[in-house]
Amino acid sequence: MNPILHTPRSVRRDRGFTLVESLVAMVVISVGMLGIAALYVEGLRAGRTSVYRTVAIDLASDMADRIRANPTARAGYDVDAAGAGVEGDCVNGAADCAPATLAADDIFWWKQSVTALLPQGAASVVTVPGAEISSYTITINWAEPGVDVPLQYALAVQL
Repeated sequence: MNPILHTPRSVRRDRGFTLVESLVAMVVISVGMLGIAALYVEGLRAGRTSVYRTVAIDLASDMADRIRANPTARAGYDVDAAGAGVEGDCVNGAADCAPATLAADDIFWWKQSVTALLPQGAASVVTVPGAEISSYTITINWAEPGVDVPLQYALAVQL
């Protein structure tokens, strides 16, 4: 008689997982996967915000360059005073274009770019009053999905 084959059940050890152990493992893995999914969504949101912020910085720098390129019409770039600007006949900065007309044309096309490239984009250029040196504050606002308050980028320029 072989003693190994006839050992009582209490002495032998069963191997494997129980149903409860399997369910607990599935719950732990599910919680971990949900955490990874939330991090992925947050990463996408942060990437979108950084793209919009980069566009806003580029647009503000573009307007600062336009103001520097047309120094005789600096007052014409004050959007609060000048309004939304008008599309002029200044094609690629034509030589026969008057400085004030070029400023209005720059404002028009710049605001078109802001509204086209940023969601609910709004922009303003304000001359800082009382400054001895020409100073401007270029402000760009845009709406970010999931954020209650619009985001803003402001650039202070002294010429």
